[in-house]
Amino acid sequence: MLYELIAIVRPGNLGEVKEIAQTVGSLVLRNGGVVRGLDNWGIFSLPKPISVHQMKHTHGHYFVMRYDSSTKIHQDVRTTLRLEPRMIRSAHVKLGDGKLSTLSRFGEPKWRTQGSEA
Repeated sequence: MLYELIAIVRPGNLGEVKEIAQTVGSLVLRNGGVVRGLDNWGIFSLPKPISVHQMKHTHGHYFVMRYDSSTKIHQDVRTTLRLEPRMIRSAHVKLGDGKLSTLSRFGEPKWRTQGSEA
């Protein structure tokens, strides 16, 4: 199945963001999945302050990853991110129904860049 992950990491250190993205990517790749795209959106203010791991956050570093994997690996990714203390929030979306004809409609990931209209 094709999934899209939108993750928010605590801001301040780009190395932390890269490490989390590398952890998720290697988890997918080690178990026979494919990473289709990865994009760093940068630091944005959160819609409202969020308290996670006994810290209050008003800004977060966003990144997006698109990957193909089985549902078991997807659950492992969710569990890994849930236990990661540097994560603020993550959202997972299943794209399509897993059939090749449906997935071909999505094409290349088109990421929204800062200052452009989606």
